[in-house]
Amino acid sequence: MTRRLRGFVARHGAGTEGQISYLGERGYRLVLVGEDGTLGDQVAPGRDILARAAERAGVTLRDSFDGELAARVRTGPYEWSRMAGLGIGGAAEGGGANGPTTAGSSAKAA
Repeated sequence: MTRRLRGFVARHGAGTEGQISYLGERGYRLVLVGEDGTLGDQVAPGRDILARAAERAGVTLRDSFDGELAARVRTGPYEWSRMAGLGIGGAAEGGGANGPTTAGSSAKAA
């Protein structure tokens, strides 16, 4: 996990920040915002696992995903098509349960 986070930081900037949220039974999700505004994420069963991996990878953790952090996110064609698919017709339109579960191509490396 640390290796994936380091890869994200290497590709998207040393100023990468993140925020960890509780998902319920699935565990916790670390949402990443690269220095260049690229969005990524990583899910793990425990908060401590994500916090340690983020620290080792040089990701600065925030207490909340506030407006300042959200304003840094740069959305591209993938995110817009994904949002449109979810809002218009869900899975039948390419979003929802059958669509990807992470944001953008960068998330695959997160």
